[in-house]
Formats: sequence, C-alpha cells, structure tokens
Amino acid sequence: MDGWSFFNSPATLVLAQETEVHRSLLEYIGDGGPIGMIIILISLAAMGMVATQLFRIRRDRLAPPELIEDIRALLLDKEIDLAIQRCKESESPSFVSKVLGGGLRRASRSQFGMLELRSTVEEMGQLEVDRMYRMTDGIGLIASVAPMLGLLGTVVGMVGAFDAITLTDGPARPDQLAGSISQALITTVLGLIVAIPATAMYTYLRNRIDHLTTEIGETIDELIAPLEAASPQPGANQS
Repeated sequence: MDGWSFFNSPATLVLAQETEVHRSLLEYIGDGGPIGMIIILISLAAMGMVATQLFRIRRDRLAPPELIEDIRALLLDKEIDLAIQRCKESESPSFVSKVLGGGLRRASRSQFGMLELRSTVEEMGQLEVDRMYRMTDGIGLIASVAPMLGLLGTVVGMVGAFDAITLTDGPARPDQLAGSISQALITTVLGLIVAIPATAMYTYLRNRIDHLTTEIGETIDELIAPLEAASPQPGANQS
C-alpha cells in the first residue's frame, strides 16, 4: 500500500473523525476561567446599560410632543407661571421640562426678568447634556476595562503555562500546557468581543445625545422667542 492509499484508507478516515474535537460556546467560555466569567458578567451589564439608554435617548421621551404644544400655547399667551407649573406636573421629567421649566423659574425670579431667559435656558441645557453624558459613562468604562481584563487573563494563562514547564520533570506534555494557553487566548478573545461593540455603542449614544439635544434646543429657542420679543431691551427709553 503506498502512502496516498494509506491516508485515504477507511481506517485512517474513521480515526481522524474520532479525534475531531467538537466544543460548544459554553465550553470555550468555561475555559476562560474566573476572569472569563467576569468579562461575561460585565458584558451582560453593558447590554443592560445600552438597552436602557436606547430607551431613554429618544426624541419623544426627551421632548414629548404634547408638552411642547401645551407650553407653546401658554407662552404665546404670556402665561409664564402656568408654563412653569405644566413643566413641573409633567408625567415623566424630560429634557424640555427640566431645561425650560428651570430656565423660566430662574428668569422669573431674576431682577432682569426674561432678559436672562436665554442664558438660563442654555445653562440648564448644558447641565442636562452633561447628566446624559454621565449616564453613558458606564458603557465607556466597560469598553475600556474589558480588553484589560482580557490581557490580564492572557498574562495569568501564560504564567500558568510557564509554571507547568518549570514544575515538570523533563519536557512538558501538550496536555499540561493546553489549559493555561487556552485560558490565555480565550480571555483575550472575550475581552475584545465585549470591548468592540461597547465602544461602538458608547460613541453612537454620545453622538445621538448631541444630535437630539441640538434639535430640541432649536425647538426651545422657538418657544421662548415670544417672551424675548416682548421683553424691554436694555437702554430702551422708559415712559
């Protein structure tokens, strides 16, 4: 029997099939050890945070249409106190109710009146944008920590492999090194699998905040325009 016939013989093919390794995803994750499990846990936390922020960062939630219409009608009639009350009684606090309600409240108490309205609205708006940014910081933290945990798992796995070589009399067998090397590689893969989508979602959410708050800011400017137009300008002659 020549060499080619030997490799194609039924006995050899059966042996090759029997030595084939079929492993499930859970088995691979289990080989990541404690560090791999930590990466899996923070990935679940990241998914929860992303789902929460996708629900919160929506135009209808940040600027409810019915609230916009009610405030527009009240401000056209110069009913500032009622507009403040409407913002306060909003079913769920929104970007518009916090920014516009807070701005109107501070301007109405100021000695400059509505002349200070735009600056107070801008200040309140920036505070709310900063607060929304902080709500996404957890996703950014996980995106930064996951690859470092993967690297830690890699280092721990390689240390284990070298320990196996050191403590073995004579050459180390492959099965003595396989567990540590497998952990080293799997934790790296897990860390990257978590970090890449977490980084993408963190960037997407921050850009979405910028886009929506800019659009809503233009709507707020439109709402307060009648009050600014009716306010006496500095230096105007008093009769």
